[in-house]
Amino acid sequence: MPGFATYSNEHLIRSNVWSSQIKEVLEHELMGMRYVDMISDFADGDTINIPSIGQAEQSDYVEGNPVKYTAMDTGNFTFSITDYKQSGTFITNKMKQDTYYLDRLVSSFVPKQARAIMAGIESKVMAVGPDGQTASDLNNINGAPHRFLGQGGGASNLISPQDFALAKYSLEKAAVPMTNLVAIVDPSCEYQLSTLTNLVNVSNNPKWEGIINSGMTTGMRFTVNIYGFDVYISNFLKSGYTETISGQSTTNGVANLFFSAAADVLPFVGQMRQSPRVDSEYNKDFQREEYVTTARYGFKLYRPENLVTVITEGGTIAPVYS
Repeated sequence: MPGFATYSNEHLIRSNVWSSQIKEVLEHELMGMRYVDMISDFADGDTINIPSIGQAEQSDYVEGNPVKYTAMDTGNFTFSITDYKQSGTFITNKMKQDTYYLDRLVSSFVPKQARAIMAGIESKVMAVGPDGQTASDLNNINGAPHRFLGQGGGASNLISPQDFALAKYSLEKAAVPMTNLVAIVDPSCEYQLSTLTNLVNVSNNPKWEGIINSGMTTGMRFTVNIYGFDVYISNFLKSGYTETISGQSTTNGVANLFFSAAADVLPFVGQMRQSPRVDSEYNKDFQREEYVTTARYGFKLYRPENLVTVITEGGTIAPVYS
């Protein structure tokens, strides 16, 4: 039949082919929960009080005179369950009947909902520290600042090695153990440090030679230790701070965190009143299967002396090309 080969080719070739694979969205690493001291004796209710005891005082004694007695300072730390979160989705009967990706789609519901809940927890943990401090204030403890703007780049409030040194000094003045020092910084801080001429000039700093060859990080961790701090990168640090501290101002600052992760002095406290829990049921009215993951928790800054917040112009740095 004339033209048979041409018509056969058109009918047998698929012009638009769908893969059996599904592309997953890339996800950032979560690390915040490892720095939270979880409360274990919070069995019921939504608020718990934790008392604190201050230090004893000493004074001169004069023989033959009565001893001077002073009451020890006490305090009360109040912690509450503040967040009740949910992540829900559904799939209709019609979708079940028509989709080629049914099994892959349904099996992704629970892990993706759990991931959404945990990402929210990560953001919460990273925010309670700087939000627990006084904004636009140095938050001095024993005369040392625990909140300041980045000292690099002048008015740009970029990160600098001096910020690490000042953070360490502030923690030392607050009697924080100088062990397991951790800094969690925005990716823009890595870029700033990686391009500082006085650091990456190999002739002046031969120990930084590897940075030029392979970069500053392996995964989310810096390959170098800066003034005793193990440095990690996080995309969950809270941003959008507009503050003026000691004459410096920022309009879109991100809060980088510096603290000691030594045992018994973790800066944050929290409790998971309900860990992520999954419920599912069939809704006959809407002819669909529904899945929901819920969680209930609270987090708070517990030891303000063990947290230094350095606010930098995160998210506004644009690489300069030449």
